[in-house]
Amino acid sequence: MHFDAGVGHIGGNLSCIDILIVLFHKLISSNDKFILSKGHSAGALYIALWSINILKDSDLATFHQDDTLLAGHPLPNKIKNISFATGSLGHGLSLSAGIALSKKIKSIKGQVFCLTSDGEWQEGSTWEALIFSCHHNLDNLTIIVDHNNLQGFGSTNDIASMSPLNKIINGFNLEVITINGHSPEEMLSALKKKQNKCRMIILETKKGNGVSFMENKMEWHYLPLNKDQYNQAIQEVDRV
Repeated sequence: MHFDAGVGHIGGNLSCIDILIVLFHKLISSNDKFILSKGHSAGALYIALWSINILKDSDLATFHQDDTLLAGHPLPNKIKNISFATGSLGHGLSLSAGIALSKKIKSIKGQVFCLTSDGEWQEGSTWEALIFSCHHNLDNLTIIVDHNNLQGFGSTNDIASMSPLNKIINGFNLEVITINGHSPEEMLSALKKKQNKCRMIILETKKGNGVSFMENKMEWHYLPLNKDQYNQAIQEVDRV
């Protein structure tokens, strides 16, 4: 899909595709809400929705084309399970906290899942949303961090270090779980734990996971694939 469209952001898609598949196949029901805060990984979200028959092959073929509903960042209220346009990083958690509080006030069943990048934890609005979520004891909100340690201009440690993120977050009144973000078993176990307060699951992931020349390489935040790279990537993924 990314190769045909000639666009990048595939590294961050590959670091979060595993959690999206687990969420949409094993957790999310009609009562739940999912917010993709790291909107530049819209491609992974589209594939997850395609895998549960929300999108068709013909839809994926329009990715990043003129007049598409499958833009590089998600469009709001055009596709089932996509409620907001996201990608101006730092806004998704605020939106998710608002939905979670609304559900509590109205006694509406269902969980809210918000997938953030690790880079957007350098955003003040994200921390404000965390304070809000803990203050209101949003026990129906699960914050998920795709902790691949890379962002647009370098490593998260080099740009604005928050390492280790789990220890910094532990000062807040929420449950923090750190797991392998490419292990479906670990993710499912963490997500199914009984929740008594706002919860954060930190996924230790690899940017470009599963493709040798992409893994842990900052440039694959942006780069499109040439034909040789595409063929190699397909061969490596097919061997898994």
